[in-house]
Amino acid sequence: MGRPLLILVSLLLHGYVALRLLPALAAWPAAAALLGVALLAGALLLPLGLGRRQPAWRAWAGLVALGAFSSFFVLTLLRDGLLLVLALAEMVWPGIGGGVDVASAIAVVLGALAITAIGAWNARRLAAVVEVDVPIPGLPDALRGFTIAQISDVHVGPTIRGPYLQAIVERVNGLEADMVAVTGDLVDGSVAELAAHVAPLAQLRSRHGSFFVTGNHEYYSGAHGWIAELERLDVRVLMNEHVVLEHAAERLVVAGVADHGAHHFDPSHRSDPVAALAGAPADAALRVLLAHQPRSAPAAAAAGFELQLSGHTHGGQFWPWNHFVRLQQPFTAGLHRLAGLWVYVSRGTGYWGPPKRFGAPSEITRLRLVPASD
Repeated sequence: MGRPLLILVSLLLHGYVALRLLPALAAWPAAAALLGVALLAGALLLPLGLGRRQPAWRAWAGLVALGAFSSFFVLTLLRDGLLLVLALAEMVWPGIGGGVDVASAIAVVLGALAITAIGAWNARRLAAVVEVDVPIPGLPDALRGFTIAQISDVHVGPTIRGPYLQAIVERVNGLEADMVAVTGDLVDGSVAELAAHVAPLAQLRSRHGSFFVTGNHEYYSGAHGWIAELERLDVRVLMNEHVVLEHAAERLVVAGVADHGAHHFDPSHRSDPVAALAGAPADAALRVLLAHQPRSAPAAAAAGFELQLSGHTHGGQFWPWNHFVRLQQPFTAGLHRLAGLWVYVSRGTGYWGPPKRFGAPSEITRLRLVPASD
């Protein structure tokens, strides 16, 4: 879609919001005028955030406008639904909807502004550490308390830069984990654009090292270049393969697969949990799979893994889109069971697109293996 058409569509959608809200605010002309100017500015700024390789201020302006418009548009739609129901109810109970037109318009404006402001704060703050115990049947004593620090979906790019990632790395190092898992969608941009901003990953520290699997956004950004760059930063990329960790006289298999849709970009990167496990020692105490998308879980369970770590969903990132994730993925966030497989889905450590998280806070996850009887 070309830029002129994007601007036209943006103007039409913002115009709908203005048409539905401004008349109800006529008693406050200054407030109505301010809202009208803000909607016009948003309509013109929004398309700026949808392009790549643009000045930082344009990306910020456009993506903030996109996040704000999402809330204004959704709440306006809900308001119109409410007004329609009340209009029908008026046929039976005259006067039931008195005053709702004005009150609901005010509620939409205040609600959209509040959601946008709170969402921006949630997105830009350093992700909190989420502690998760994973109960493993028959877990050997040597692996009791084994910890995995997981980060996912950081999306280093237009509005997430080196200092943001540096703070994440420092918090992860403070966990003193046995291993670090980076489950994809690290970047939104090429190595040439973002290498300096991803460099803090070289500082990750854990007992057994850091491991990475590709997400869909790596393939939008030049996956081969990023695989080479991450290896240079001493982050092991697991491309349908595994490593064996020797931990206190027990062996643990850590495998990784390419993104579920990677074959659309490179047929040789087709996600394959069976291939990732090929040649793994049969007596390993546990088999862990790193897979960007939760929908890799059925194949992982069939291949014989006991634990899968994923991301991709962002937990929906902000309301109401969290309710739609389940249409594409089997799990949205948290720990889930699928046959003999535990699946943990991170809500993500950064954000994608608008700097906005509402109802789906970011996380750095510290997973701890415990016996199933604990």
